[in-house]
Amino acid sequence: MNTITRTAVSIALYGIACGLPQIAAAADADDGAASVRTAAAAQGGFDTELLALQREWAEALYRTTDGKARKSAFEALQGRADELAERYPRRVEAVAWRGIVLSTFAGEVGGMSAMKYAKAARKALHEAESIDPAALDGGIYASLGALYSKVPGGIIGFGDDDLAEGYFRKALTVDPGNIDANFFYGEFLLEHGDTDGAVERLERALDAPAVEARPIFDAGRRAEIRSLLQQASKSRRG
Repeated sequence: MNTITRTAVSIALYGIACGLPQIAAAADADDGAASVRTAAAAQGGFDTELLALQREWAEALYRTTDGKARKSAFEALQGRADELAERYPRRVEAVAWRGIVLSTFAGEVGGMSAMKYAKAARKALHEAESIDPAALDGGIYASLGALYSKVPGGIIGFGDDDLAEGYFRKALTVDPGNIDANFFYGEFLLEHGDTDGAVERLERALDAPAVEARPIFDAGRRAEIRSLLQQASKSRRG
């Protein structure tokens, strides 16, 4: 997720390039060029919509402090994410971000009523996984790991620490330097008493390249990482 926008663009350009032979075979040169321009314009629209959704999600998560305003913002984002995924059902970025928005909203709602959003998030993320499991620099795996680690287990929910850790490891196999995979896995390890392992992951997260296209997210995530490192330091002293 730290480079979702860059990944989305590179996947899209690859898809357009791969379509060139089919376009050329199906139409003459002028019509083929027009088709490519149309596809590129459509892709540009998708990328713009996705980036806007990501930025507004970060704004709601990291800068909106009033509880009612946060809930209202995430409700609106949920509707937009649903609409984007419905218009682009085979675009892994759109489907994954539907899951990400839903999982965040579940955390905002809290309590038993949050479970329906958590289940919807799980469905969307597994759908994205079925499209392209390694997409978004391992971000789908990282998001699934975070979801399975946060949701209660047993008869209440579907939380599963073993599944969560497996997804974190898969995410890091795809991109060892991913800011989110290292952050979420570090948080998981800290919660389970592995302070040294947590510090290693959190420091890797902090060393990840800046997410220049999403500065609010980048600053907010790094603040969370530093907070967890402080907790780890206190745990070591204690």
